[in-house]
Amino acid sequence: MSAFPPTSWRPRRGASVATALVLSAGLMALAGCSSGTGGAKPSSPSGSPPSTPAPKPSTAALGTTHNARLGTIVTDGQGWTLYRFDADSASPSTSRCAGQCATVWPPEPALSAAHVHGIDHQLVGGVTRPDGTRQLTLNGWPLYRYAGDSKPGDTNGQDVLGTWHATTPQGRKAEAGSASGPSSGYGY
Repeated sequence: MSAFPPTSWRPRRGASVATALVLSAGLMALAGCSSGTGGAKPSSPSGSPPSTPAPKPSTAALGTTHNARLGTIVTDGQGWTLYRFDADSASPSTSRCAGQCATVWPPEPALSAAHVHGIDHQLVGGVTRPDGTRQLTLNGWPLYRYAGDSKPGDTNGQDVLGTWHATTPQGRKAEAGSASGPSSGYGY
């Protein structure tokens, strides 16, 4: 009996190369990120999970859900957590996540205020991205999904690189330990 597994179990050479390329790309993206202080912005804000597929586009709606760790957070129409990025700005609304970053953190498309539930309609808006598409904003902050979330309700993007945060219904950063029930039936 051979000490090696049967030939059908050995990885194909192309698969090994592809795996190495994916891992290398992920490491390079992380290596280009800054986790320091002093206002330094990451040069690659992705915090990319190397082999996670990008999430599917969301249904055009905005709502809230209660998370045991983070409190009331904002979700899209399918229940996927929405995030904000510290390198963006709220006044004026500016999205700084493009290219590979936008693959890992897909921008949430702007929507009609008629599809907003549990959030003050006056806080909901949109910003035009450099590619010409409209991105949803909450209290001026551009909103994103995270490719590392595998199902609705996941919050795997929380505090990635210390710059990505689930969003509260007021557009603030959700923080662990801030879990409290909604102050009204609408979560704000």
